Amino acid sequence: MAVKHITTKEIARKVVTNEETTILDVRNTDEFDDWKIEGGSVHVINEPYFNLLDGIEDVEHKLDKDQEIIVVCAKGGSSQMVAEMFDEAGFTDVYSLEGGMKAWSEHLEPTKIADLNGGGSLYQFVRLGKGCLSYFIESDGEAAIVDANRMIDVYEKFAEEKGVTIKHTIDTHLHADHISGGRNLAEKAGGTYHLPEKDATEVTYEYSSLEEGNDITVGNTTVKVQPLYSPGHTIGSTSLIIDDQYLLTGDILFVESIGRPDLAGKAEDWVGDLRNTLYSRYKELSDDLIVLPAHFSFSSELGEGGQVSARLGELYEKNKGLQVEDEEKFRSMVTDNLPPQPNAYEEIRKTNMGKVTPDDEEQREMEIGPNRCAVHE
Repeated sequence: MAVKHITTKEIARKVVTNEETTILDVRNTDEFDDWKIEGGSVHVINEPYFNLLDGIEDVEHKLDKDQEIIVVCAKGGSSQMVAEMFDEAGFTDVYSLEGGMKAWSEHLEPTKIADLNGGGSLYQFVRLGKGCLSYFIESDGEAAIVDANRMIDVYEKFAEEKGVTIKHTIDTHLHADHISGGRNLAEKAGGTYHLPEKDATEVTYEYSSLEEGNDITVGNTTVKVQPLYSPGHTIGSTSLIIDDQYLLTGDILFVESIGRPDLAGKAEDWVGDLRNTLYSRYKELSDDLIVLPAHFSFSSELGEGGQVSARLGELYEKNKGLQVEDEEKFRSMVTDNLPPQPNAYEEIRKTNMGKVTPDDEEQREMEIGPNRCAVHE
């Protein structure tokens, strides 16, 4: 009997709808500990592939023969072989994840945030395997995409389905954990690529400066993207206010954490900027703004339909990174004991500057692993 396969899209639906899901991850334990498929109702067992070469006895007693089991590995080869072993042992509902964790890292799951004034709509694209969030604003036949991932075909297809033309792509800052698709997408669509000027001092390409006061209009409606200069994660980090209701915070503020200021080697220099943005600039804004960040770190941040969002006022009550009144304690929190830096972050920064041009496979390898853009208490 041929082994059954499951796609990343099918697993993504299970994650965002909180369906009970059992995964057998057969990668090495160090890879598993670093990064795995997570969700509120996802149950994961790790048993390295080499432990199963002589048989599945060590793990089969942990599973029921009639339950659905999804076997996962790095690229989809080992998981197929293990799934075959379970099938031969009488397990009836075993699947191998197509493309493995490499494919999971690239999957984008769109979810609608809201209808906007004037007939537009706002969508969030959730990259479940990487923790990246990007945004698609459409109005009156035009679209703007914020913090696009490198898999631009997903946005192109979505724009085609909606019957809109991509006029603007925007990066809230120069990314260090993933390769931006913004410039490539703008070139292909004939649109304008926007990047904060203070983050663009070393770039090798043309761009339109994203700066406070220079609103970007999408379509002929009241949907506006209003840059709000908010340094801290990078020197140029710029937040966006859409339709006076939604605050796109980039990597400055997340639902359960705050941005780290060290990915360009400037932690000591930028920590004051980060504090000023979080404790002063954002506090001047309406508590009713809905925060839409560029990343999430934990599956607990996924809300209904996989959406990641929170009221700004609620974050000031619950997010511990916003409650450190003592400036020295804050400085210590964001400069000491930081988590490991993202995989290949220097190479990713250089790629996003246009200084190096790795091929597709090299880009995939550079992005493998979790995002690490946040400071957690």
